Amino acid sequence: MGVKTIQYINDLNMNWVIRSTKTVECHTNLHEVLKPIWEDLIDYDWIMTDLDFMADDQLPIHFDQDYFILNREEFSVIYRSRTQIIWGIISAVPKNIQLDFNLISNLSAEDENVWKTDQYLIKESYLEITAFDSGYTIVKFKDEKLSNKFKAYFQDEAIDLYEFNKKYRL
Repeated sequence: MGVKTIQYINDLNMNWVIRSTKTVECHTNLHEVLKPIWEDLIDYDWIMTDLDFMADDQLPIHFDQDYFILNREEFSVIYRSRTQIIWGIISAVPKNIQLDFNLISNLSAEDENVWKTDQYLIKESYLEITAFDSGYTIVKFKDEKLSNKFKAYFQDEAIDLYEFNKKYRL
């Protein structure tokens, strides 16, 4: 029974890491990461915290605040830009949800929970993306359909986070 349980959990994996890719120019660009699922993310606000980024465009984010809560239109500006997220936590959350802003302002992309499967730094996240030093992008889903679309688009370039940890981090 234990083996079947473990296999079942692995079959439902909805946590991925991208570290290098031929599919996209820069895997820390949100347009590239969200491309296969963007149209499915209409009804969400976006939290962005612990940010370091490079951009040539005028954006609704800057370095003078600890975090940002953006509606779809504001986040679309970043999505359409060529912004490279070096560090940061990006989360799609249901609109008008109550959030703990003190907690959000103190989150870090370097938190060890980023690397744990099914551990969300923002518990209200529908989708959580962590950019880790431009080298890794961790994407966690709570929706199996979105996870499957993401994996189908990135194929072997989206590595199961659990398997990645077993091989490289443990």
